[in-house]
Amino acid sequence: MYGRIGSSYRKRPGEENRAAFQQAVENGPSPGILAFDGDTAVGWCQVTPRDAVPWLDRLWQLKRVDDAPVWSLSCLYVRKRYRRQGVTSHLVAAALEAARRANAPALEAYPFDADVSPSASGCGYASTFARAGFRVVARRVPARPIMRYDFKLNADGGV
Repeated sequence: MYGRIGSSYRKRPGEENRAAFQQAVENGPSPGILAFDGDTAVGWCQVTPRDAVPWLDRLWQLKRVDDAPVWSLSCLYVRKRYRRQGVTSHLVAAALEAARRANAPALEAYPFDADVSPSASGCGYASTFARAGFRVVARRVPARPIMRYDFKLNADGGV
């Protein structure tokens, strides 16, 4: 829920956050994607219409680039022992497919650029998104580009 409501997540009781997340799941669209290894969840990404994550607009670095009704991949997590094994790339591909199926014009992401900052990332790295066909559409701070996969520009179906 942090990705949906920002810092108020920490101010609310856990039960309230769980109930709100349950509502998001039930009311749709799906709040994200899980990656599994057998029965074990090994990764997660939040992928939703950008309007579902209003806290993004409260961060000047991540404010909207334009008025396009984009979807956002705003949070990523992979269990430590599964990192550097392509789980993030699979989650990004599944997020692209989910956004495409929802007729989103584009999918945005807000990764860190490891060439500029070695910061650990809960939102992925720019190089992973670039390999998936995302392009930088804004860079208000050097280490944090706003990247976008535009479905019209990539209309060859290569998601």
